[in-house]
Amino acid sequence: MRTIDITREPVELYKILKFEGLVTTGGEAKLLIGDGQVRVNGEVETRKRRQMRDGDTIEFRGEHITLRLV
Repeated sequence: MRTIDITREPVELYKILKFEGLVTTGGEAKLLIGDGQVRVNGEVETRKRRQMRDGDTIEFRGEHITLRLV
């Protein structure tokens, strides 16, 4: 599991996937989220603009990510 530091909240889910290099574009992130391939806090998430906050977890393609507000 890795931790991603965020400097503000909320942050949209698709932006985290894009900026962390898990996908190549925001459009790809939105497509994969809408297809149910991303889990947030253990639940399948299909809202592309899900507002992510400190302590939230993301599971995607075998990666486990926790957000930490700094």
